Amino acid sequence: MTTGQHRAAQPETGPEDDAPLPTVAEQMADQLGGWRGLVESSIPVVVFVVANIIGDLRPAVIASVSVAVLIAGLRLAQRRPIRHAVNGLFGVGIGAAIAWRTGNERDFYLPGILYGIGYGVALLISAAIRQPLVGWIWSVLVAKGRSEWRDDPKLVRTFTQLTVLWGVVWLAKVGVQAGLYLAHQDTALGVARLALGYPPYVLLLLITVWTVRRVTRVPQPSPLPGA
Repeated sequence: MTTGQHRAAQPETGPEDDAPLPTVAEQMADQLGGWRGLVESSIPVVVFVVANIIGDLRPAVIASVSVAVLIAGLRLAQRRPIRHAVNGLFGVGIGAAIAWRTGNERDFYLPGILYGIGYGVALLISAAIRQPLVGWIWSVLVAKGRSEWRDDPKLVRTFTQLTVLWGVVWLAKVGVQAGLYLAHQDTALGVARLALGYPPYVLLLLITVWTVRRVTRVPQPSPLPGA
């Protein structure tokens, strides 16, 4: 990578731009909402799976939606960020509405499956047309809106490879859920939804942050002979 390319990847235009990138842990915590956000977004699904095993569909739907609303309300009352809680409430609400209407418990997971397929396909298409979604998401969430990575062939290649990785993993995990959905394995589908939720997401985030930071790290100049 040339010196000009390093400047394109990390331009120095002012004091704010000179601030170091957040640490890996800080970036992951922001995306997951911290441990509390991770746990809170999983609770409604856990409640649905358990309540549906020991009872009927409709009480399970009511319980999961009620818990999601309670979590969002608690965060709002505490004046904490509610983005993750609202996202969880929205996802649970759509699945619950479909399951309530059809009377089929597996339909609770259908929106997540469809979303996962769409997201995975979009990732692969963006990589194929050299507009990797992971790169653009990085620009928004980490690079303060800057997209100078587009001028660096090495970064474009890195973000393209990462986008393909995200797309393949996303389609693989949603493929497992879709197979269980079509096989009417309702309880196994709930367990798979939990097991294939955050663990792959955390791993992909870790790989992405580590890879991009490694590629964009400016090498230290070599000392002159005799210095």
